[in-house]
Amino acid sequence: MSDTSYATLMHAALDVARVAGDVALRHFRTALSIETKSDGSPVTIADRAAERAAREWIEQRFPDHGILGEEFGEVRADAARRWIVDPIDGTKSFVRGVPLWGTLVALVERDGDADRVISGAAYFPAIGESLAAATGTGTWWNGKRCSVSQVKRMEEAIVLTTDEQFRHAPERRDAWNALADRALFSRSWGDCYGYLLVATGRAEVMVDGILSAWDAAAFLPIIREAGGVLTDWTGKHTAFGGNAIATNAAIATAARRLLGASDAEDASGTSME
Repeated sequence: MSDTSYATLMHAALDVARVAGDVALRHFRTALSIETKSDGSPVTIADRAAERAAREWIEQRFPDHGILGEEFGEVRADAARRWIVDPIDGTKSFVRGVPLWGTLVALVERDGDADRVISGAAYFPAIGESLAAATGTGTWWNGKRCSVSQVKRMEEAIVLTTDEQFRHAPERRDAWNALADRALFSRSWGDCYGYLLVATGRAEVMVDGILSAWDAAAFLPIIREAGGVLTDWTGKHTAFGGNAIATNAAIATAARRLLGASDAEDASGTSME
C-alpha cells in the first residue's frame, strides 16, 4: 500500500479533475454531435475526450492503480486503489449551454471486502469553482476551507434535487414532496452543483433517487469533511448505494425522516439520533 499522504492524494484528485474539466470546457457551447447511451443519457465527444485525458494523467503517475470511468469502463479492478471518474456530470446541462456541470474524481481504497473513498474532487470549469477533500484534510473550496451550514430547522432550509419529478425513481416522489413542502424553498439545482451548494453552506439538503458510483463517490469525503452527512436511503455512509442524501449535520435526521429514509448510521452501525 502506498504511503502517499491523504493531503497529497486530495491534490492529485483535484489535478485530475482540472485536467479533464479543462478539456471538456473547450467543447462547451460549441456545436456537438450528441449520442444516446443504452441508459438513455446523452454522451458527446467532450465526455470521451475529458475521460481520456483523466486516464492518461492517472496512468502516468499511478500505473498500478485501477480506473473506473463512466465512458470507458474499468481497468485493474482488483487494484488496492482505484480512481473513479465522471468526466462531465450534468451532460444534459452541458449540451444546452448551462454552466452547472462538473468533472468528478474520487480515489477509492480497498478495505477488506469494502471500498473506502479516501479523496474526492469536483471541478466546475464554466463557473470557476472547485471542491477537494480527503480523509482528515477538511474540505477546500477554491483553495479555502469551507463547511456546511448551521441551519437547524427544516423551515429555514433550502433543499435541492436533480429532478423534482423523480422520473427514474418515481417511488421517491412523494417523499421528496414531503421534504420540499416543509422546507423554506426547493430548487432543482441538481447534479453535482447541488452537492457543491451543500458542502459550501449555501443549501442544506441535496437528494438523488438514483445515482451511479461516479456520480456520488467524490462527494462522500467532500460532504463529510465539510461537516455534513452523506448517506444512501438506508442510512449507510456510502457512495455505492445507488442513491444519495447529502445534508448539513444539524438537520440530517429530520431530513431523512421526512424522506422516509433510514437515519444515518455512525461508525459502529447504530443510528444517530
